[in-house]
Amino acid sequence: MTRLTKFTIEPNGDEYLLLIESDDGESLELVASLEQLDLLGEAVDQLLEQDDADADGE
Repeated sequence: MTRLTKFTIEPNGDEYLLLIESDDGESLELVASLEQLDLLGEAVDQLLEQDDADADGE
């Protein structure tokens, strides 16, 4: 399984450039809108909240 080693987000005009690098040296560049970043952030928040709830329930 490939692991994430670096993740950056930089402004790129009206959009944002996401750079994702893996432990095998591969990189992926994506362009995203602010709305897409908001959705990504919400998804991450939901997963983290669920992990916290699961940890509290153990």
